[in-house]
Amino acid sequence: MTSTPAAMPHWDTQTLYPDLHSPALQADIDTFIADLTRLTALFDELGIHAGSARTDAGATAARALDGLNAVHTRLTPLSAYVQAFVTTDASNARAQALASELSRHALPLQTLTTRFQAWVGEQDLQALTDHNDTTRAHAHALHLAAYAAQHQMPAGEEDLAAQLSLSGRSAWSKLHGNVSSHLSVPFRDQQLPMTAIRNLAGDADPTVREEAYRAELTAWAAQDVTFAACMNGVKGEVGTLNRRRGYTDDLEPTLVANGIDRDTLNAMTGAVRASLPDFHRYFHAKARLLGHADGLLPWWDLFAPLGESRTQWTYDAAKDFVETQFRAYSPKLGDFAARAFREDWLDVPPRAGKRGGAFCMGWRPDLGESRILLNHAENLDSVSTLAHELGHAYHNLCKANRTPIQRQTPMTLAETASIFCETLTVGAALQHAQGSERLYILETQLLGHAQVVVDIHSRFLFEQAVFERRAERDLSPQELNDLMLQAQRGAYGDSLRPDALHPYMWAVKPHYYGRSFYNYPYTFGLLFGLGLYARYQQQPDGFHDQYDDLLASTGLADAATLAARFGIDTRDEAFWTSSLDVIRKDIEEYEKIAQA
Repeated sequence: MTSTPAAMPHWDTQTLYPDLHSPALQADIDTFIADLTRLTALFDELGIHAGSARTDAGATAARALDGLNAVHTRLTPLSAYVQAFVTTDASNARAQALASELSRHALPLQTLTTRFQAWVGEQDLQALTDHNDTTRAHAHALHLAAYAAQHQMPAGEEDLAAQLSLSGRSAWSKLHGNVSSHLSVPFRDQQLPMTAIRNLAGDADPTVREEAYRAELTAWAAQDVTFAACMNGVKGEVGTLNRRRGYTDDLEPTLVANGIDRDTLNAMTGAVRASLPDFHRYFHAKARLLGHADGLLPWWDLFAPLGESRTQWTYDAAKDFVETQFRAYSPKLGDFAARAFREDWLDVPPRAGKRGGAFCMGWRPDLGESRILLNHAENLDSVSTLAHELGHAYHNLCKANRTPIQRQTPMTLAETASIFCETLTVGAALQHAQGSERLYILETQLLGHAQVVVDIHSRFLFEQAVFERRAERDLSPQELNDLMLQAQRGAYGDSLRPDALHPYMWAVKPHYYGRSFYNYPYTFGLLFGLGLYARYQQQPDGFHDQYDDLLASTGLADAATLAARFGIDTRDEAFWTSSLDVIRKDIEEYEKIAQA
């Protein structure tokens, strides 16, 4: 039986507050503001700012960390609650207003964090962590704070930058999200939300796919001036601040934020570049299977389904399958998935005003609770997405006993559990499949991997080029289109039709308007997750506890340190190549099927 949007669940928000007008919600916002005011007074009392020396630095740092953790504990559920409405209904004026108010009220927290970093940067880190349990438990955070201090502007400038961000990149990011969520696309005598149009990329009918692709491009083009302004606003502000803070380039600050160094990124990127011809073979094979005699794939066929699934992937079928595979790995993971479904942690159906894609956010972190946004379509890719986002939620569960500062995980490691759970699920579907069912699953898996390796490489190339050009002047929509096409050609090579690419992918992806270089952490997460899964297959005994401990520790050390627990050297290109070899084997099997 087909799942209808009305039948698919929406997430439960009432575990926090009854509604957006709840007096309890307003009371907690007021308490957060008061807590932040008291923390500011404490920082003033303790002299936590640049140029302030104390003989009791360890105890001072501990009190500051306790205060910062307390206000983060108060803020996280407030922000999550409001975002639960902002992301599912862009027209909800009350939610939009509360989101704006919270951002404004939380600004002093950013200023206090900057002050703390500046103060830590002038201390002896060893002395800070000696004889104090709190600072010792936050040693990694203190190390990151000391690094950040090296790239701080004067305190007044940092405070001004924080204040201006509300009317700068935050406002541009919000504008992109609101406009894209409201996009209504004419398609075959009806108006469809953009999320529904993009889901048609996987439709079985090739004419539907092509028409949806052309309708999508037309819709993005109608708003390209707005989106170009958003891109210029965000990248212009970030680039200006990076130069003012003394970074060598716009990539440097993201490396530390993502818990890796340049040697690790270069090793991974080198392995990715070497793998591109293998992925091109996959695209050529897919083109032939779809009847393109020239072996070139038009963009509208990139997500075309191939093979045939005997399973009708309704949402109910998807959640049952995912829970079963999770339980086969460990009862703990299976019970966790059952809890998420039972307690309605997920908002599943696509609808007008809802953000596209999928994400997971912490809800009540101390209890290990999350909320997951999906836009479910009846295909294995959506099953994979469900497993992926539940992996993020499981990661949150493993971090439940950590403080908010200890839970702060770099994006590279944030993808570890999600990729692992995705691999568990799709691998199980492939294990016993034969014939057209096996082709269907191989196609789903390879398409997902190609997106994370090839398409994300194109996005990385694009963002590098945008930062370079934006340092000189604003970029027009056409220039952004040209840069995107150039990046896609650089990643996809000669495997796609040159006249049928996606010049507006820069408008599609919301990440460009938020965190800089959001892209490469996903590739890291995929390949690191595949590497861990290979370790699990080789040595399953004792893996579960060691893996859970890794997930619980992702805010306590950098990626190289944590990877070394499993004998992985992230600075060695050979490790990344070995993970890509797993994908190469699937490509080889796929080619054999295509040639049969």
